[in-house]
Amino acid sequence: MKEPIWIFRDFLKCSGCRRCELACSLNHEGWFWPEASRVRVFMPFPGLEVPHLCAQCDDYPCVKSCPVEALRVDETTAVLVDRDKCIGCGRCIEACPGKVPFLYPKDGKATICDLCGGDPQCVKVCNEAGYLALQLVREGQNVNRKLFSREPIEVAKEIALNLFGEKGTEVI
Repeated sequence: MKEPIWIFRDFLKCSGCRRCELACSLNHEGWFWPEASRVRVFMPFPGLEVPHLCAQCDDYPCVKSCPVEALRVDETTAVLVDRDKCIGCGRCIEACPGKVPFLYPKDGKATICDLCGGDPQCVKVCNEAGYLALQLVREGQNVNRKLFSREPIEVAKEIALNLFGEKGTEVI
């Protein structure tokens, strides 16, 4: 049995290299296709890169919102999509506080980070590069898991406020 895991994000360490996007798309698609990556890096404004992926919310609003029960949580805490059941309605996207799920470009079905079956490739490449912006956390480690997903612009505003103070965020 696999153990519960999740991906911690240290936003200040993200360089915006997008290796995570490439590793994810290569793992899931067999080629570099960032548009189909389950992790996305956004730059809401210059100098702030925000890795954006499923946070495995404690209450899983995306799973609860699915009218056809196409989403379920596995033992790693990943949200899995049953593509045969998914009708592409987008309710999971609307229910997610960070609007993380997206409709896959080829079939219009919901797509969410599946934690690569317990071995997240985005974390591997981020750590191999020495950035450590994405880190694997295992159940029982002394790290707060009471998180929920947030939209990249919200995260960027908070980072800017911490880095530059209120005067630096007046144009946001």
